Amino acid sequence: MSIDSITSASGGIYSAAAVEASAAKDPSKLGKQAFLQLLIAQMSNQDPSKPMDSDSLMTQTSQMASMESLTELSTTQRESFALQMRANAAGMVGQDVSYLGPDGTTTVTGTATTVSFAGTVPTVTVDGVEVALDAVSALSVRRPTPAA
Repeated sequence: MSIDSITSASGGIYSAAAVEASAAKDPSKLGKQAFLQLLIAQMSNQDPSKPMDSDSLMTQTSQMASMESLTELSTTQRESFALQMRANAAGMVGQDVSYLGPDGTTTVTGTATTVSFAGTVPTVTVDGVEVALDAVSALSVRRPTPAA
């Protein structure tokens, strides 16, 4: 992303180099704060005989609001997916699951006994072996046996 240089008498914190340096420290912070800094610099350095077009200001503000909404939506989707993975992993306990063995060609089947949520991807313990949830290739649901 390229940011055009904004010149000011002081060349202070609102320069493009300062904004890019701030983004380099933490790329996720190039957002609302950078937008506000650039907007302030733009307004303080505008030609008084040619003030900023109100349509342009509204467009920039709308774009910022859209970006914030998309960021929030992305975060919500990521959290929802993580919750769904945890629920799916928990549902495997007591079921027969299959996964590829250490050689990468043999399918191993066993009973899932425990689930761990310690890592970014839940792991299922299958007959004493920890298997990442995304490595499980099949799930056999056991039907309860009818009482006699």
